[in-house]
Amino acid sequence: MTPRALSAIHRAAFGRERPWTAREFETLLESPLVTLFDRPHGFALCRTVAGDSELLTLAVDPAHQGHGIGRGLMLDWLKHCEGKADIAFLEVASDNEPALALYRVMGFAPCGLRKGYYARAGAPAANAILMQRRLTFGHSGETNTQTPEIG
Repeated sequence: MTPRALSAIHRAAFGRERPWTAREFETLLESPLVTLFDRPHGFALCRTVAGDSELLTLAVDPAHQGHGIGRGLMLDWLKHCEGKADIAFLEVASDNEPALALYRVMGFAPCGLRKGYYARAGAPAANAILMQRRLTFGHSGETNTQTPEIG
């Protein structure tokens, strides 16, 4: 998927917030620490370093939401984390109920709050909820039996 296509999907998915530009995606993709997962009508970007993997963004074209694309992208990301990270984390707008529901089902739990984090044109800024999930098989190779398995 090209940076221009990524930007178009991001713009459609996050219309209330400032969309990321094609150039911003180009810059991110130049980093060897950043990985792109893409499926028709959606994508996710993560950065994995020092035993942590951060979901930088996940976007699905609104016309195709609710068909498992986001879940598939999350599974792609978590599979990528195997052997590379002990913790996966992300942030999400506090009013993004579909994303919050997906992340909870995927085993993520709230671990922090950033007030007024997401600026919105013509509307009050939204809080960001930080969420994390301890991974079953992290880069240390230790097993965490408390983490729910995703099947």
